Amino acid sequence: MSSFVRSRENPLSAESAPSDPFYPDAELLAFLDEQLEPARSSLIEQALREDETLRQRLVRLRGEDVAGLHTIGAIWRRQQLSCPDRSVLQAYVSNQLDPDMADYVLFHLTEIGCRVCRANFDDLNQQLARDRSAETASRRRRMFQTSAGHLRRHD
Repeated sequence: MSSFVRSRENPLSAESAPSDPFYPDAELLAFLDEQLEPARSSLIEQALREDETLRQRLVRLRGEDVAGLHTIGAIWRRQQLSCPDRSVLQAYVSNQLDPDMADYVLFHLTEIGCRVCRANFDDLNQQLARDRSAETASRRRRMFQTSAGHLRRHD
């Protein structure tokens, strides 16, 4: 699997927050939909506590969203159109994707920071670890059973 090389800053990453107090509408909508990285969400929550104007903007955006004034970006995020499906994530975890698709999945997980895909990715990794652990335990049990006869005392 080839590795993804970061070529530009991600405007939604937590690292960009201290130098840029402005939060774009798309980012606030992603915040409302719980689609931001936890660190960035925390920064926005802190800013909302301190900035009445930002709170009013968030209320306005939520109202527009509920009223059906959707943007292409909002539809794209809500429908998760850029998200790889679980079978693609499974292939990624199993290291069975072609390099270009593996790069995209890595980009989606690390740069986009999609929390839905990250949760699926973490679940698949945990499932793989459980399967490997069960397989190891089964192999040990079979080895013990086949060698148990050789370890008995002969009278």
